[in-house]
Amino acid sequence: MRSRFAARPARLALAAVAAVALTATATATAAADSRSDTARACGTNDLDFRVSSETQAGGYLLVTAKAKSGVTCSLKGVLPSASFGSSIDTEVSPAEQGVSESITLSGSTAAYAGISPKTTGGNQGRQFDQLHLSVAGDEADSVTLDLPEAVTVDKPVATNWHADPADAVPFAG
Repeated sequence: MRSRFAARPARLALAAVAAVALTATATATAAADSRSDTARACGTNDLDFRVSSETQAGGYLLVTAKAKSGVTCSLKGVLPSASFGSSIDTEVSPAEQGVSESITLSGSTAAYAGISPKTTGGNQGRQFDQLHLSVAGDEADSVTLDLPEAVTVDKPVATNWHADPADAVPFAG
């Protein structure tokens, strides 16, 4: 009889351990499934960029970013890291106060940022024909983009990344 009573508590303990293990596995699987719905953060090397000149708001550069073939990633709604030269006065400042929504890029989906190279009056500034650009936080992998035309740069500003190009017009304030 003694062995029969000892076996029952052992079976109950084993069942409790198995239940805990199954619960932990189910929780881990659910967490992994919810993470798989969220795209990883975009790095500069994940994206192809294009720059065009726009005339609205006194003229600005529209930067278009698309994910490279086979890449799906999320681009945070903050301004790009950009500068026209190596001097600190050619780095872009924010044209917006808040953070925009993140954009999941894949296939033909694009994100847009507007850069106003000159926010001052008069003729001061320096001419540049290239833009150094990276995704914020990935400055080590910056790319250099040829501009459609040389621009005069003085106190440049940039918008955050947006899903709609109409939201990427930099209105300097």
